[in-house]
Parts: sequence; C-alpha cells; structure tokens
Amino acid sequence: MGRYTGPRCKLCRREMTPLMLKGQRCLTDKCPVKGKKKYPPGPPRKRRAKLSDYAVQLREKQRIRRSYGLLEKQFRLLFQDALRMKGVTGDNMMSLLERRLDNVVFRMGFASSRMQARQLVKHKHVHVNGRVVDIPSYRVQEGTAVSIRENHTGNVMLEDSIKLAKAIDSVPGWIEVDFEKRNGKIVRLPVREDLTSNFNDQLVVELYSK
Repeated sequence: MGRYTGPRCKLCRREMTPLMLKGQRCLTDKCPVKGKKKYPPGPPRKRRAKLSDYAVQLREKQRIRRSYGLLEKQFRLLFQDALRMKGVTGDNMMSLLERRLDNVVFRMGFASSRMQARQLVKHKHVHVNGRVVDIPSYRVQEGTAVSIRENHTGNVMLEDSIKLAKAIDSVPGWIEVDFEKRNGKIVRLPVREDLTSNFNDQLVVELYSK
C-alpha cells in the first residue's frame, strides 16, 4: 500500500498551517510554518495569483486529508460512506474520521501524533475490546474499549505522550481515559461540536459534488 515518505513539514507549509504530523514539534516555534518559512514550498514568487473557488476547495480537502494521514482513495471512500449516512454529509465525514482507531489512540493521548498512533496500531500494541486490532482505519463504536498492550505500557514515547496529553488537557469529551491503566472508552460518538480544528468540511462536500 502506498504512503507518503517525504518531508512532513513540507506538507504543513503547502497547506500553510501546522497539521500535527510531527507531534510536539508542531506546538513549538520549531515548526517552519510558525518560523522563517511562512510561505508554500517551491520557487519564491513576488506575487501569487488569487485562488479560484476550485483551488480553495481542493486545498481544504488536502488539509483535512493530510491531517488525518489518509491517501486520496481512502479519503474518497470515507466520503462516500458519509454520503450514504443520514444527516449532514460534512458532519458525518468528520465523525467518521474521528472514529478511526489511529485517531482515537491519538485523541486518548497515547501517541503524540496520528502517525505515531498508526505505528502503535500496526505493531499490534493496541487492543480493542480485549482483542488485538492492527487496522488503523478500524471504526470504533459507542462503548468500544481501547487499551495499550500490557508489555508496552512502560514505553518511553508512550510516557512522553501521556505527559503532554495531561499538560494540555487534550482528551475530547466523547472519550474517557484512564492514563494509569493505559486504557479508554468511547462514551458516545463524536459530533461536529467536538472538533477543535477549524476545518471547513462544506468545501469538501462542494468539491466532491461537482
């Protein structure tokens, strides 16, 4: 399966916003977007043309897709699932993105980035309802219990991630977490109001509706 292996900071610069692809680094002044390179990658231009409506929609789609670490085909399939669901398509799409297992591990504070969370899942360090699940796109349900494998609970990166999560109080309201026992539970499904990121999902709906 294909995946992006290039510079992660380059993706943040392309979208001109921190995408939390490198965890704690994105919260500091070391982030290129916040530092010296406050411009997109590529040759510097004296003037940049105003973006068309299509370009604005495309950039927002890329920003959301890259934030959650999905490939184009994965993102489109997820959008089609949201389209088939009852309710507002944009809200459904964001809810499905939040319910991915790698994102849940990240939201629980057991990883400092979604990429690190995906690695935990792929390496079989995550249990769902007491069973190993190594599929990052696994979709959690209300009442799902998620825990870290017992022989991995003392990992240094895991400890650092938990300290950061406690410090910034980043656990959303739809999740309950016991940091001492290294487990958590989905108390309800996420809704649009639970998101802290200022994504404009309506632009993605308009883009895919063309």
